[in-house]
Amino acid sequence: MATGSSLHLKEDALAENFDVLIVGGGHGGAQAAVALRQGKYEGTIAIIGDEPELPYERPPLSKDYFAREKVFERILIRPASFWTDKEVTMLLGRRVVSIDAAAHTVTTADGAEIGYGSMIWATGGSPRRLSCPGHDLAGVHVVRTRADVDRMMAELDGVSRAVVIGGGYIGLEAAAVLSKFGKQVTLLEALPRVLARVAGEELSRFYEAEHRAHGVDVRLGAMVECIEERDGAACGVRMADGEVITCEMVIVGIGIIPSVEPLITAGAAGTNGVDVDECCRTSLPDIYAIGDCAAHINAFAEGARIRLESVQNANDQATTAAKAITGTLQPYHAVPWFWSNQYDLRLQTVGLSTGYDKTVTRGDPASRSFSVIYLRNGKVIALDCVNAVKDYVQGRALVMGGVSVPEDKLTDTAVPLKDLVPSEV
Repeated sequence: MATGSSLHLKEDALAENFDVLIVGGGHGGAQAAVALRQGKYEGTIAIIGDEPELPYERPPLSKDYFAREKVFERILIRPASFWTDKEVTMLLGRRVVSIDAAAHTVTTADGAEIGYGSMIWATGGSPRRLSCPGHDLAGVHVVRTRADVDRMMAELDGVSRAVVIGGGYIGLEAAAVLSKFGKQVTLLEALPRVLARVAGEELSRFYEAEHRAHGVDVRLGAMVECIEERDGAACGVRMADGEVITCEMVIVGIGIIPSVEPLITAGAAGTNGVDVDECCRTSLPDIYAIGDCAAHINAFAEGARIRLESVQNANDQATTAAKAITGTLQPYHAVPWFWSNQYDLRLQTVGLSTGYDKTVTRGDPASRSFSVIYLRNGKVIALDCVNAVKDYVQGRALVMGGVSVPEDKLTDTAVPLKDLVPSEV
């Protein structure tokens, strides 16, 4: 009986074949399916994802959802009826483990084989874990999926002290929510300042001060030795100097590892992620890659090959790949943008500050409404805008045009940024 059942499963699996198979059910995967249908694509489409849920928004996980300000249904990218109406097959709770690029098939963890005409790889990445002892104890969490956050939320009532490891956006957002819940929070950052990889010192110092003002113990240059254990669960974080920070919860936000192993094993080019061309095509025939895992040449990074971990990048690359599949080769060229909500602060970023040689502060940080403008060779390359929506909206054109503006003009808040944009841009 068991053998017969297994054979039946295999026969059903072999019968699965789609004109476009989208691997990954996040922002990029969902947008790829949407863009295909918007482009009047009539072939069969399937989204295969390793989570049991329909595609949902990821940024609220460390913000509104964790803070219990939004229920899960409110962060769905589209309701279930949408996918049914658009005839997009959902293959949920299934993970692709290998690819046969020549045969145009993938194999899932349960042994099923699925055929495709074109494939869009939109798997994002998995959270980078601590390498120290105790990294896998109960009470040690990452923030990447709904299940991750649900586990944290289920434990919150029994938590009075929490340690957040990592001073990037995820770590800072999680610390803000924990502080809001009245928890005693210690935030550990190994580098000399928070947001060191993505922002200038002015913004870093502002956010450090804000978190400290809300009671968060922000520690910089902090090196973790191990997670202490009691009855199989985390009870503290031991630092390199021997100090133990007592806690009932540890949240780790130290980046992601792009999920591209099956692609690389199948022969796709790539080191940090999988390499794609200007139309999001990998080196394998009929396979595209988008979003966090796709390493692309970006004009806003001086032509360097980079990965961008943002909703904007995932959505825009999804549209690029969908157009290529439907016969329109339109190179990816989109100005990067990001956002972060912490306390009552709305940070909006446009452009990439990597490689800046000068910063200009527009407005007074003490007012909690200001912008940090990044310059390279005199040209505006990025803006970090804190509670400064007009600067964010108007500064976009300065970034897209690589406009050179005198510093005294940028700092003069009486002059709208839109007035500094040349008419030809």
